[in-house]
Amino acid sequence: MNREIILIDENKCNGCGNCIPGCPEGALQMIDGKARLISDLFCDGLGACIGDCPQGAISVTTREAEAYDEARVLENIIKAGPNTIKAHLKHLRDHDQQEYLEQAVAILLRQGMPIPRLDEDSCPSGGCPSTQTQVIDRIPNEMPTKTVVKAELQTWPVQLHLLNPSAPYLENADLLIAATCVPFAFPDFHAKYIKGRVPIVLCPKLDKDIDQYIEKLAVIFQTHKINSVTIARMEVPCCGGTEFIIQKALEKAQKFMMVKVNVISIKGEII
Repeated sequence: MNREIILIDENKCNGCGNCIPGCPEGALQMIDGKARLISDLFCDGLGACIGDCPQGAISVTTREAEAYDEARVLENIIKAGPNTIKAHLKHLRDHDQQEYLEQAVAILLRQGMPIPRLDEDSCPSGGCPSTQTQVIDRIPNEMPTKTVVKAELQTWPVQLHLLNPSAPYLENADLLIAATCVPFAFPDFHAKYIKGRVPIVLCPKLDKDIDQYIEKLAVIFQTHKINSVTIARMEVPCCGGTEFIIQKALEKAQKFMMVKVNVISIKGEII
């Protein structure tokens, strides 16, 4: 495939090695006194290393290259320890690589590893987007009117940790699997999401029983006829683990079905 990837001018490279720490993905190594790109797989082509080169020896070019592989990259990064993991996640976040960031967080969650708090210097309001302190501006209604919101919840419990996988209401169910924060952010949660569905709530970041969640959902998928699965999760990267849990449960149950994913912004909008 043709994609952007870094290019090192060996004539300009003086072997200072400044670029090596700037590439936590491990795409660069010092070999024979020069910085070398050791694998296309590990280079995301974002060029974070360019600013660390005092000789201007690194640029970004477009050429035929193997696709960047986040799973392979993270496999090596985990071996390097928590500081390198943090540097990698920060690198992805600072370059708006939301998809890769969510993949990385999901892999860390699967392995039971903590999600590091990212450096505050590049994110003044806090570290991980899920912990950033924010005030959301709302325009008040000039003439507020009383609105009656109908409760649509018909099954209990809703927390996956408490749910009985043999509950009869799971047969022929349309499942809603929602991250814990979604009902607080989305104003019309009952009418839009709960109505006509069996809600299951979890937090992929803070809940400690991710493997048990996968097992329990796999049992539900195996032992019941499930009509549909809708995911409602927040926009923050760690919430991407919700999709990972469902995917792994379906794989374990050897079931294939289309899953509808709704991503909710902190302001309460469907993205």
